[in-house]
Amino acid sequence: MIEKLRDRILDGTYKPGEFLPSESELVQQYGLSNKSVRKGLDELVAEGLIVKVNRVGSKVTEKSHESTVVTLGVSSSIEKDILLSKLLDDFSELYPHIRVKIMTITMTNYTSQIKSYLDNGLIDVFTQNSLHFQELAESGALDMLEPLKAEKDIYPFLNDVFSYRSLQYAVPVVFSPIVLAYNRTHFSEAQVPEPDGSWTWEDALAHAGTLSRAAAGRLGLYFIMVSSLRWPVFLMQSGENIEPHPSGGFRLEGSKLLESIRLCKRIIKAQDNYLGFLIEDNKDVMDLFRQGKVSMMLASYMALNELKDSAIDFDLSPAPFIEAPATMLHTIGVSMRKTDHVAARLLVDYMASPRAQGMIRKWSNSIPAVRTVNESRLEERDAINRPPRYPLYREIMATYSTRSRLNISAEAFHQLGRLLKRYWSDLITEEELCAKVNELLVQG
Repeated sequence: MIEKLRDRILDGTYKPGEFLPSESELVQQYGLSNKSVRKGLDELVAEGLIVKVNRVGSKVTEKSHESTVVTLGVSSSIEKDILLSKLLDDFSELYPHIRVKIMTITMTNYTSQIKSYLDNGLIDVFTQNSLHFQELAESGALDMLEPLKAEKDIYPFLNDVFSYRSLQYAVPVVFSPIVLAYNRTHFSEAQVPEPDGSWTWEDALAHAGTLSRAAAGRLGLYFIMVSSLRWPVFLMQSGENIEPHPSGGFRLEGSKLLESIRLCKRIIKAQDNYLGFLIEDNKDVMDLFRQGKVSMMLASYMALNELKDSAIDFDLSPAPFIEAPATMLHTIGVSMRKTDHVAARLLVDYMASPRAQGMIRKWSNSIPAVRTVNESRLEERDAINRPPRYPLYREIMATYSTRSRLNISAEAFHQLGRLLKRYWSDLITEEELCAKVNELLVQG
């Protein structure tokens, strides 16, 4: 009842100076007791949305329609990840008195910036991914966030990503496994069978060679291995977890984890390093894929939004595997600062609403977090370039893994990534890598 009345006050259904339905009408409408209705109305009074007029009723205040500003902190990529502008335009139509102010946060030191902004009350709501959440949890910053309700329509494993000690601190908005995206035209021209769930990385490398030789200036397989959404996939596929050795400490030597790291190096070498100076981020890889310069790449569904307005004929397959199928789960959610800011709560609730999630489903390749939205059929023909096997994510859910599978802290994760980059660049030997990783993981 509180949510319905609040929404109708804020969207102008009940205007300033008008009275809400009587308490007896609300009792019948919502099936509540008189005591519960009064308690709900008292909360709206506390929020400044209504005042109780003795023996008359509950009157909507002028304050309820004063302009309210909500500051939303986001990463630079969030515009395409969740159609931010389109969603905020729609939110503005629902709540014209609420103005959302955008504060862009750089991906470098994202979490430390978030903490600083929270400390100083500079942001009300912000987006974060699972690694950011782990960093906030390990730094003790979750006390600054408002615990949120786990929405029952959202996939439970997504709610788990943002839960800590039985409390949830972010509402999932979109998610994606890391999958193999490929150019169907290239495969047809080279007479190479399209990839499927049976492909190992050895299959992928063999076919990549054929695709590369089929046309000058083309790479059969290319992606940025050092991305924090790429290299962990290989460790997850090794079939081993990062655990203490029976003799004590951690031993990378002789492990399947080390074999997966060697495979990464082989793939990097096979990708031809001459592209290194052309590539700065995953968007550059997507540009090459769109131009037909790359035949296969590891990608998230969110990254595929770079292709939604293109004419390229592409499709998806599960990521090739080593020992067993496994892939990284990437999740983006929204959190709010611990506050009684009603408008901030409305924005968080809106992001996970069927209305907003339906817009994401229709106009992007990102996967909405709400299960019922994904299971409903689009009423119209796709308005974007969507791969034929878009629903692949549903078939491979059993292979999803999060960074928690690695069993290391966020700081150790970053340090491990830096060590792997040095090894893959031939700046340290395998023996040096093992010694440094063993030391790191004993500590981390």
